[in-house]
Amino acid sequence: MKRISIIIASALLLITSCKEDFIEINPTSTVSVDALYKTDKDYQDAVIGVYSAYQPQYQNFWEFADLRADDSWQEVAQQIAQVRMDNFTLDNNEGILVSSWRNYYQIINRANAILASIEEADVAIVKNKDRHIGETKFLRALAYFDLVRIFGDVPMLTTPITTQESYNVGREKVDKIYDEIIIKDLLDAETKLPIKYTGTDVGRATQGAAKALLARVYLTRKDFVNAEIKLQQVTTLGYALLNNYNDLFDYTKDEHHSEYIFDIEYEEGMGEGSIFTNRFSPLTPTVTSFYGISGTVNDMNFPTESLFAAFEPNDKRKEITVAKGITDQNGNFIPLPAGRSSFTKKYMTQVKIGNDSRANWKVIRYADVLLMYAEALNEDGKTDEALIYLNQVRERAGLPGYSDLTKDEAREKIYLERRLELSFEGHRWFDLVRTGRAYETMKPYGMQPHMILFPIPQSQVELINNRSIFPQNPGYN
Repeated sequence: MKRISIIIASALLLITSCKEDFIEINPTSTVSVDALYKTDKDYQDAVIGVYSAYQPQYQNFWEFADLRADDSWQEVAQQIAQVRMDNFTLDNNEGILVSSWRNYYQIINRANAILASIEEADVAIVKNKDRHIGETKFLRALAYFDLVRIFGDVPMLTTPITTQESYNVGREKVDKIYDEIIIKDLLDAETKLPIKYTGTDVGRATQGAAKALLARVYLTRKDFVNAEIKLQQVTTLGYALLNNYNDLFDYTKDEHHSEYIFDIEYEEGMGEGSIFTNRFSPLTPTVTSFYGISGTVNDMNFPTESLFAAFEPNDKRKEITVAKGITDQNGNFIPLPAGRSSFTKKYMTQVKIGNDSRANWKVIRYADVLLMYAEALNEDGKTDEALIYLNQVRERAGLPGYSDLTKDEAREKIYLERRLELSFEGHRWFDLVRTGRAYETMKPYGMQPHMILFPIPQSQVELINNRSIFPQNPGYN
């Protein structure tokens, strides 16, 4: 998949062209998609274009998912935009809000164009028709899932629209988007996607990815019964925890291992690398020289002391998640200099050209599935069974398993384990919100009750200019 992640741009430029002043909605142009998509390869290339649109969006997804929560903070104050995200003083037209809105609707627009065309495609010519539909619906569902978790009610677009039509599209209720797009897309995707791929197709969305994402959707909606069903199915598809937790973040090894389910894919050396290594590295030669990181580093996404304190001393995940320094080739520990308390090693690797890292963004991996499964089982009154899956994750980290817990005790242990296992992987803020703990946890950091959601980009509110169908989120007017 990484090898085919370079964009086949000519067709995609046509289907995403639009008036510059309306780029955030990103409606399709008047070019007929029938003129663009004919063969199986045409559709395959178009689907790659949907995948590729996730690359710029997930470069900054950590700000919503990690920096906003209590595991990460902006320790270096000159990164002003990140400080505002961290301390709940975000401006209504903050760059990350505008770019994220644009990016997600670009994904949706590309997906809608494919789905509008492929339905009538001849399977004798488009041999992988079902797979193309499954991948596209998975990717559209992920985009809408992120949108509703970030912004709440958003425009619900399922077909290509013109620029003029888009001015009359209002915000749709979250529940309707879940019921009519996200869940339906994922239910269809899981029936059309293969269990695994080989060769250059490795990295595409699979049946397991669709089922796992659907389970996350069910957990978010507190539908624990359906979440349990889907997660049980994922456990039968051949996934397994790696023996060594640190191997998850060793980028000299294949990232498509037994624990991998779905990543946002990046590839160094071809203009498709990620910025995570440069962005999260402390500005100190101790770290940049040790890993061989070229280019400017950005001093972002530092672990908090509360996260550091949450780890047991013998937890094998602690050193890579909340490092106080590095250990050199001779076994000597070199602490970070004053002004840098700790950093996460989860994205540290050699970078030959600045902002061109090989590190992927992990959207779903098997440990996440096991912890979701434990949560669903526990909420469904099956606490003893839940501990079996919780303990698999703990024991891989070198910690003793739990036994004889009440349902309430198990719930708190599962929440803690998700924090320790998945820090800096885009889960913490959304876990706090979906479990109703966001305001209680983040109030000391400046959060107000309405900040469960982020503001809609004010430029969008003013562009539509009809508060009856397109209001700003409460508290941000």
